Amino acid sequence: MTGQVYRGFLRQLSTGNVVGLLLPPYALSDEQEMVIGRDPSCQIILEPNQYTIVSRRHAVIRPLHSLRNGLAHWEICDLSSANGTYINGHYLKGCHKLQPGDRIELGQGGPQFVFECPHYNPVPLTPPPTPSNLTAAKKTPLISAAAASYQKPDSVTFTQLFPLASTGRDLTQKAFLIPGILTVVFVVLMFAAVGQSAVFNLLLATYLSGAAFFFVYQLCGKSKPLWVLLACALCTSLILVGPILPLFILIFRDILPGKLPNEGEVVSAASLFVRMFFGAGLMEELLKALPVLGAYFLGMLFSSPWRERIGVWEPLDGILLGAASAVGFTLLETLGQYVPEIMNNVTLQAGEGQLLGLQLLIPRILGSVVGHMAYSGYLGYFIGLSILKPSKRWRILSVGYLCAATLHALWNATGYVSPLLLAVVGVLSYAFLASAILKARALSPTRSQNFATRFSGN
Repeated sequence: MTGQVYRGFLRQLSTGNVVGLLLPPYALSDEQEMVIGRDPSCQIILEPNQYTIVSRRHAVIRPLHSLRNGLAHWEICDLSSANGTYINGHYLKGCHKLQPGDRIELGQGGPQFVFECPHYNPVPLTPPPTPSNLTAAKKTPLISAAAASYQKPDSVTFTQLFPLASTGRDLTQKAFLIPGILTVVFVVLMFAAVGQSAVFNLLLATYLSGAAFFFVYQLCGKSKPLWVLLACALCTSLILVGPILPLFILIFRDILPGKLPNEGEVVSAASLFVRMFFGAGLMEELLKALPVLGAYFLGMLFSSPWRERIGVWEPLDGILLGAASAVGFTLLETLGQYVPEIMNNVTLQAGEGQLLGLQLLIPRILGSVVGHMAYSGYLGYFIGLSILKPSKRWRILSVGYLCAATLHALWNATGYVSPLLLAVVGVLSYAFLASAILKARALSPTRSQNFATRFSGN
């Protein structure tokens, strides 16, 4: 039929809770793509508070034009959404060319749509009807794919009763499976280590610092080999027990005015900040940045893709490696200095020293999220940014180094003054890190490949 207009529509079938509710259709453009999600910039906007299962930019529908007849077709692609996109009950990987009657579900249990294309018939033309096949047609009811897949609100399927039967293969792509498994493993190991304070503290500190880093890793949204991150943390720990640390102490605390106050020593607020700026901020941030800089120079020795996997080539790389370096620093500093001091120097009844050491261990490790990880990750952002903009390298590095050192000094100095001020500085440090991560994601040359809240980039 010539002159026929082919239009595609998405008709919403449910609101997530009310199945079968028929809502007005969304007309699809045959010229530009249409994004579905909760973000106001999407072409098909879903109400944010009602559709919490839907990502801000969940999926996109793009027009495809046939080279043979110029007619429009459409495909749907998942945009690395947190809860996935399902086509006719099957998990969508990549893109899918839409056919009339296809049921689209944004996350399991989320809003559902049916793709409709009036006047479009993908089946080859049949011969003109005769009395015999007209009779047969009357006996065979025509049921659309949407109607065929429709379920009554009170119906229960096997996969609804046993969700693992349909979602088991997708679990490895979600952000919560591996952390859940590791949590169980650490719980079992900590039960086995009860009574062995050193082993128990090591397990607890490793778990807490790993959880803090995983949060930063998910927020960054870029895959980095685990062994590279572990190597960065290990290098920082080795620096702390090697000959480099005494040299740093000599320069920043003996030559420069960075001598930390002794216990009970009274100093002014300005003097305390100056000491912390040189003796903690500048010294420790440079120390933690050494493995990040080392990864950059090491990556230059390799060709692609190992160069990108190992080295620092953008701000996200710097943030991830900087945060990993902070994990190594925090673990060794806390387990090697603060907890043993409390357990050995506090005069308490038998067993209470270990309990106090454990009580100190938990807030110190959790504080690494807004502490060492924030400063090192923030400086790592500037290291990566200097690589993207080499003509402004030294200006960028100077600003990042001074900002990270200032935040570090404020954290240490306010700890002597007021817990309230300490909380304010902690929130400020996290805000600096979070803003750097968001800016790094916007600047990332591989932003189209980065994940959002998935564990893998698939």
